[in-house]
Amino acid sequence: MAPLTAAATETVGAPPERVWEFLRDYRDSRPKILTPEYRNYRVEEGGVGAGTVISYTFAAPGRSRDFHIRVEEPDDGLLERDERSTFVADWHVAPTATGSSVTLEASWEGAGGIGGFFERLFAPMSLRRTYGKMLTKLAAALAQ
Repeated sequence: MAPLTAAATETVGAPPERVWEFLRDYRDSRPKILTPEYRNYRVEEGGVGAGTVISYTFAAPGRSRDFHIRVEEPDDGLLERDERSTFVADWHVAPTATGSSVTLEASWEGAGGIGGFFERLFAPMSLRRTYGKMLTKLAAALAQ
């Protein structure tokens, strides 16, 4: 198995505190930035910040996968760790002159064999595109 990553970054016209407030709210704010690939999204525990548990099905062309995510808040970001796999999504927010730079990076251990070859070829590109759409929606939501 080989480690895989996918990341996207967007400049948002809101201060980091406002961005963090939005990102930490899995009940009311987060659904506003989800793309059609996220299906059956629900909050199972908590709803704001660390300890929140969410679940969803991520459906990409030709493949779907169920996730059961537990949220952690280390000092430098927001981690969303799947309890059923090695998948981790890592959010970072940094101040800029006009607001914030927001980065979403995912990492996971890829499959081996021929399936792993296609996963390494297509999954990071597809996920990067999805994350870009989410970050664009985040920027629009915070511009209101």
